[in-house]
Amino acid sequence: MKLQEKFNEIEKHLLEDEKPSIYLNELKTSGELSVEPFKWLISLEKIEQSPKHHLEGDVWIHTMMVVDKGSSYREYVEDKKVFMWALLLHDLGKRSTTKLRKGRWTSYDHDKVGRKDSYDFLSYFKLDEEFKSKVSILVRYHMHLLFIMNKLPYGDIKGMKKEANLHDLSYVFLSDRLGRGGMDKEEIEKVEKEVESFRNKFLKQ
Repeated sequence: MKLQEKFNEIEKHLLEDEKPSIYLNELKTSGELSVEPFKWLISLEKIEQSPKHHLEGDVWIHTMMVVDKGSSYREYVEDKKVFMWALLLHDLGKRSTTKLRKGRWTSYDHDKVGRKDSYDFLSYFKLDEEFKSKVSILVRYHMHLLFIMNKLPYGDIKGMKKEANLHDLSYVFLSDRLGRGGMDKEEIEKVEKEVESFRNKFLKQ
């Protein structure tokens, strides 16, 4: 199957399946993702994450949980295609940024690197510039809920407000933060309250 046809097939499952991970895992097992640029996704399987924040395991497992969680929010976002592709590609930047530092796995600036990586991934296909830009922008700002809530100095609030669809970005936050293992009811409610706080602050201005 040609690259573009495979892209279209993946997109169909991202937009229609309750659990897109089932199809994506089948592709991985069959070896159909072993070509550029799909093998960038496969490489996520070997990337470790801090068990403190990711009990579910490696970046591939997390990504699959994120797209499955995101499928439950598809009907609420303004651009489903951009949203679901952003979820699938949101951690591509971890391929080059993940390192073991002082005994723990970190991926500093994977959101910034991921902006370029996701754009480059999409550039393999016949897609318009606006679509590629919108996806890469959501990837760029997917960590900003954490930065804002914890008052961390890594964010670019001005850039986020100028570039991103904040409504859809809030659902990226939910999908990313809830698409991981070992969360109890209290932790889930905390994330939901943080996202609601973000919406109240940035969507009602």
